[in-house]
Amino acid sequence: MRTGFATVVGRPNVGKSSLVNRMVGTKVSITSARPNTTRHSVRGIIHRSDAQIVLVDTPGLHRPRTALGERLVGTADASLADVDVAVAVLDATAAIGPGDRMVLERALSSVGPAGAGLLVAVNKVDRARSAEVLERLVTASAAIDELGGAPSAEYFPVSALTGEGVGPLVDEIAARVPEGPAYYPEEMVTDTPEALRVAELVREQLLRRARDELPHSIACRVTEWDWPHIRCEIVVERESQKGIVIGRGGEVLKEVGIAVRTQLPPGAYLDLHVRVEKHWQQRPDALDRFGY
Repeated sequence: MRTGFATVVGRPNVGKSSLVNRMVGTKVSITSARPNTTRHSVRGIIHRSDAQIVLVDTPGLHRPRTALGERLVGTADASLADVDVAVAVLDATAAIGPGDRMVLERALSSVGPAGAGLLVAVNKVDRARSAEVLERLVTASAAIDELGGAPSAEYFPVSALTGEGVGPLVDEIAARVPEGPAYYPEEMVTDTPEALRVAELVREQLLRRARDELPHSIACRVTEWDWPHIRCEIVVERESQKGIVIGRGGEVLKEVGIAVRTQLPPGAYLDLHVRVEKHWQQRPDALDRFGY
């Protein structure tokens, strides 16, 4: 039996969460087309007859402009500490730039100069031409050589959307984690607390309906859990944003509540409340309260 941790890192919006969900085989992380959707380290657990792999989904590595951004980058960096495998995710539809090189550098440094635990996944191959995918793979390899080299590193063209190439990637992760006992029971696919999961599901639905700068201004947390009653607080930074989140006649909140309840056990009652807290992204006390 092999068991270990594999941290998945990359720039914002390269498809890390979608890839983690695909590898686990069920949804453990929220997803959206918005950058920086993931704000917490989320663990997804793969159970195999020969291995148990604990995947760690992380916030996107980027140059932070807010106190929240700094904490998200810190969360990603902390998730790279003491891991067995680092999976650096790149986007097949975009040229490799300084941000990707930073990702490769941090992933390489977390597993040692030989790169024994370094894997590179070029995601979204379903949306890229073959020549583009090849160019990303070659450029990534050259970038790692410039960083000191990683003879043991391997490269995988994958699609989180279709599943193409994901099987071989999981096989390689399983081969690289050490021998040891399982950490989690077989029925467990994530250790995310249920209250945090519900808050994230609410935020996911809001992100799908939000526009402009609003996605970054939304924070959600469960403030009351008395099953089947769940009270979730939605925080924005301006009064104008509050109206957008509520919608005309409460239409947006109603749609969000319906969509989230379909992902909860039958009978759940979701009570959504919106309030304004100015500049919460820049305030350490607010970030502490929201669990960032």
